[in-house]
Amino acid sequence: MRTNRLRTAHPVPWAGWAALAAGAVLCVVGWYGVSGERYAERQLPYLASCTIPGAALIVAGAVLLAHGRDTLAAARVEELYGLLVAAEPAGADGPGRPTGSTGSPVAVGDELLAVPGGTLWHRADCPLVAGRTEAVAVDANLVAGAGLGPCPICEPPAPAEPPAPAEPPAPADG
Repeated sequence: MRTNRLRTAHPVPWAGWAALAAGAVLCVVGWYGVSGERYAERQLPYLASCTIPGAALIVAGAVLLAHGRDTLAAARVEELYGLLVAAEPAGADGPGRPTGSTGSPVAVGDELLAVPGGTLWHRADCPLVAGRTEAVAVDANLVAGAGLGPCPICEPPAPAEPPAPAEPPAPADG
């Protein structure tokens, strides 16, 4: 079931926008007050009461908006992580065996495949290679030559060593 927590209103960005708006209003009021006064001693109250607090509110609003974006991004990453790597109970095959939502193992096939240019070998029914037409069969020579590692999702067994070629019979010395 998909959660809707990312669509809820977050108070931090709204506070940031409010601080930016209030700061902009104070800066405009301060500028207007300063521009109407000829002498510096009469301009200082506008600077102290409007322009400086307005600038501080603009900075605070920018910080709140940046923090709000980080919080929203972190929430999205958490949701994606939860979808991709769900912590589920171990299946019947052992403590480290990944299982699907029904408790059955993710992949159980004996055929081993690898994607050209990839770094892992997989079971043929692994969700990472299922349906990929470019996947090729794997043997021990390919694993050793390409430096492939086992997939952590389907945990395939090590490929079987290919049978050694039969040596031709030695010529008879006769």
